[in-house]
Parts: sequence; structure tokens; C-alpha cells
Amino acid sequence: MAREVAELLREALDLPAEARATLADSLLESLDDQHDLDAEERWREEIALRLKEIDSGSSELIGWEAAKVRLRTRLNE
Repeated sequence: MAREVAELLREALDLPAEARATLADSLLESLDDQHDLDAEERWREEIALRLKEIDSGSSELIGWEAAKVRLRTRLNE
């Protein structure tokens, strides 16, 4: 069995990044014993709300470099 897993891993690592991400997502989802049936709908609502805030200009957008600085500052507090 371990040999089969190692072979599967080698094959998976040869996949393009998007395919690896899809595979990883599917594998993680298969481990989720307690699936929240409403979670996907709540995420859609949250995404729609955030997009509306971006479109209206009511939320502040920052670049990745500024976000990294903020994260490092919070982690070092």
C-alpha cells in the first residue's frame, strides 16, 4: 500500500498547479466528516457582500506588500 501511495504522490506532483489544487481540495473534502450544508451558501453571501463593498468604494483595498507588513506587525505584537 505504501508503494502505491508514493507512486500516486509522484504522479500528483507532476500535475499542473491548478490540477494539484483541485486534487488537494477533493482529498481534504473527503476527510470532512461533518459537512456543513449551509456553509457554501454563506460563503457565496459573504463573497457577494465583499464584492458589493469593493464596487461601492466602502472598503479599503491594499496591495500585497502592505498586507504583509500588517500581518507581520500583528504577529509580532
